[in-house]
Amino acid sequence: MAALHPSPPFDELTYYPTSRWIRGTRGSGTVVDSRRAILVWEPAKKVPFYAFPVDDVTVSAPDAASLGVRGFDDPDLAGYVTVPWDALDHWYEEDEEVFVHPRDPFVRVDALPSSRHVRVERDGQLLADSQAPILVFETGLPTRYYLPESDVDGSVLTDSDLRTGCPYKGFASYRDVVLDGRRNPSLFWYYQEPFNEVSKIKGRLAPYNERVDLIVDGDLQERPAGPLGKPAAASIRAA
Repeated sequence: MAALHPSPPFDELTYYPTSRWIRGTRGSGTVVDSRRAILVWEPAKKVPFYAFPVDDVTVSAPDAASLGVRGFDDPDLAGYVTVPWDALDHWYEEDEEVFVHPRDPFVRVDALPSSRHVRVERDGQLLADSQAPILVFETGLPTRYYLPESDVDGSVLTDSDLRTGCPYKGFASYRDVVLDGRRNPSLFWYYQEPFNEVSKIKGRLAPYNERVDLIVDGDLQERPAGPLGKPAAASIRAA
């Protein structure tokens, strides 16, 4: 019987070795310096975190406690510890800084220009109409449609204070939509300085599939289920 390819969250503690050189710094000091790191997924968690041989973490016992450094009960991970992401100021893979959380080696992100006809509506009102989207395919997430700003009705857009980060694409800003005097928060987002891998989406506006009616080539798309369907004051990852 065919099986769907597994993807996080997993039912049990899962790890995967990485050959990348991982470093973490705090202030002017290096706390983590490892070429023997592993990525660990805890049960029911979608994103991994780093773990290192204890010898690759340079911190005193009192500081280890205050930083939240901890080991594992699992015998397969004996001798490894993890350092909470926010306990350090900067993280690096080789010489490139990594943001938000470690990048999952099984996640791929492709930004592909397309001639699909995309319409975006909210409460029956047209917000965008484009035949020049860039489609972003990211493992485990719905397809996202990044539209030229000129194809979005700017008269209904207003700036949002929301900012989020993604380890694969960069840092996103948001636009609210005002319809009939009602403010609909964060219906569109954009990356003004996306990472190189998705540089094509720079400045384009992407609607939240979960919060709008999205019509692609004449077919109304089903709204994805999940927490992104609810207006949120904050988020750790822009989809």
